[in-house]
Amino acid sequence: MWGIVIALLSGALMSIQGVFNTQVTEQTGIWVSAGWVQLTAFLTCVVLWMFTGREEISGLMQVRPLYMLAGGVIGAFITYTVIKSVASLGPARSALLIVVAQILVAYGIELFGLFGVEKAGFEWKKVIGALAAIAGIVIFQY
Repeated sequence: MWGIVIALLSGALMSIQGVFNTQVTEQTGIWVSAGWVQLTAFLTCVVLWMFTGREEISGLMQVRPLYMLAGGVIGAFITYTVIKSVASLGPARSALLIVVAQILVAYGIELFGLFGVEKAGFEWKKVIGALAAIAGIVIFQY
């Protein structure tokens, strides 16, 4: 149950952040806005780290495979693409497309066992669910 609440909160925060970032971009520029997002995210993480677990930073040097450390780089491009999509499609349409892309890519990761994720078997119900989400986008747009 707690996982569902956290996932819903994550989706809500992502939608709000997309709108905020788009507004900041209109007043500053895409890379200024994206940089501000990443900088303030870093500072927030440092403050929270200081008040919580205080895991060893040196643990980053033990991460294998090394490409797993690319999350921050990916995060910068996520910020950029969300800002651009919200600016051109609006918050609701961009959120729909983002979520469907997440569903399709996440299912592909599970299906093929990519990036160290345990491989899952093919299930028609998941394909039908993804197709229903795509149909929802079509219905939402018209």
